[in-house]
Formats: sequence, structure tokens, C-alpha cells
Amino acid sequence: MREDKQLLVITHLSQLLTCLTGVGGLIVPLVLWLTQKDRVYFMDQQGKEIVNFQLSIIVYSLLSIPLIFLLGLGIVTLIVVGLISLAFPIINAIKASNGEVPKYPLSLNFIS
Repeated sequence: MREDKQLLVITHLSQLLTCLTGVGGLIVPLVLWLTQKDRVYFMDQQGKEIVNFQLSIIVYSLLSIPLIFLLGLGIVTLIVVGLISLAFPIINAIKASNGEVPKYPLSLNFIS
């Protein structure tokens, strides 16, 4: 196994593809994680965190849609989810480049 902080940073930042493509932020980190988890230190741990975070963002976004129609709070929830999905990949990419262990808030545990 090798240490590759740049690939970890790219994996974290690839989540921002969701802003451009809608689903690229899940597919690209998933492919990088599956192909590199046995070759790069910390890729397995951080890849799981990224995939869990992206799946959580999708779930929270889908749950906020009915809240828009019921209470109007879904708009606020959707804005907060959008800001979290933009901020934390950048924050955690910086942490990964510094050798720190990144953590994603409100992340559901789909893959352990």
C-alpha cells in the first residue's frame, strides 16, 4: 500500500461534481474508493465516509421535498443540506491534505 494524499484530496473534492452533474459526486468517489481501497492508505476509511455522506445528502434532500409542501420548512432544510454538501467536502479535503482524519456531520451509516 502507498500513501497518496493527493488522491484522497481529489476523492473528497470530486463530491463537488454533484453541483455540475447531479450524481457525479456519488459516482466518482465510489469508483475511486472501489478501485483504490486496497492500494492507498486511508482510502477505505475515507471512501466509506464519502459514500455514506453522499447517500445521506440524497436522503436528506428527498426528505425535504415533502416538507416543502407541508410546512415550507423544506426550503430551509434544502438550503442547509446544500451548504453542508458544498462546505464539508472542501473542509475535509484540506484535512486530508494535512494528514488529519476527516469527519462528515449528519452522515448515516450505509456502508460500514
